[in-house]
Amino acid sequence: MPELPEVEVVRRGLARWVGGRTVEAAEVLHPRAVRRHLAGAEDFADRMRGMAVTDVRRRGKYLWLPFENGVALLAHLGMSGQLLVHQERAPDEKHLRVRVTFTDLARGELRFVDQRTFGGLSLHPLTEAGVPDVIGHIARDPLDEEFDEDAFHAALRRRRTTLKRALLDQSLISGVGNIYADEALWRAGLHYDRPTASLSRRGTAELVRHVRDVMTAALAVGGTSFDSLYVNVNGQSGYFSRSLDVYGREGEPCRRCGGPVRRRPWMNRSSYFCPRCQRAPRTGAGAARA
Repeated sequence: MPELPEVEVVRRGLARWVGGRTVEAAEVLHPRAVRRHLAGAEDFADRMRGMAVTDVRRRGKYLWLPFENGVALLAHLGMSGQLLVHQERAPDEKHLRVRVTFTDLARGELRFVDQRTFGGLSLHPLTEAGVPDVIGHIARDPLDEEFDEDAFHAALRRRRTTLKRALLDQSLISGVGNIYADEALWRAGLHYDRPTASLSRRGTAELVRHVRDVMTAALAVGGTSFDSLYVNVNGQSGYFSRSLDVYGREGEPCRRCGGPVRRRPWMNRSSYFCPRCQRAPRTGAGAARA
């Protein structure tokens, strides 16, 4: 699933193409793509008509287009969702779900393409903070200037959980998923099953710094793409997968110590780590799994 860098790449592309434009029409080609818009596909299309886009914003893995009337088009890419900008004459994609045209047709149209239909588009009122109401509980992400590192550390100390679980908890810190959690923990030399309460204030600062560094590096090369399902608005793939230090590298040598990278099942996913550089906790379930 796309994480913060991939969604931010899409946001930046959309900002160049759709900011300041007015919607002429929205065509829903598959109702599942707007299932989160509870009033239905017809209402979605009707309300989209005439909407003026003021900006393109993001929090964590969610992005949205605020409109002048205090409503926003919220997009969640899911496993395979793509927001693509095309000239009108371009042929339709096989899995095209929603088409949005604008009054200045010569500048192209916006398409939502989703092979697995896990993602979707929906309309929601904005809160006073300028966030769609349904994602008001999502925490700020580590690249946000208003991310509160002290509050994050305090939350870690209060929680009876482990580091990777905390990094993936979008109510604590948003935008981090499986890939960048593993990468940041490796850079910080921390085991994924280490209890959050054991982390010092300095340790939290180091972990957040590594999360920021790995996401910034990924942004610089367009994010991480393992297949054709994640692309930017022009249909291009990101290249950070070539720079990953542990994720997907089971059995390969650790880039720091040379020992073999290991993979362990974790919450219906996988965790990749170096057992030499990221020592398992001495007590608890984590030590048994290491």
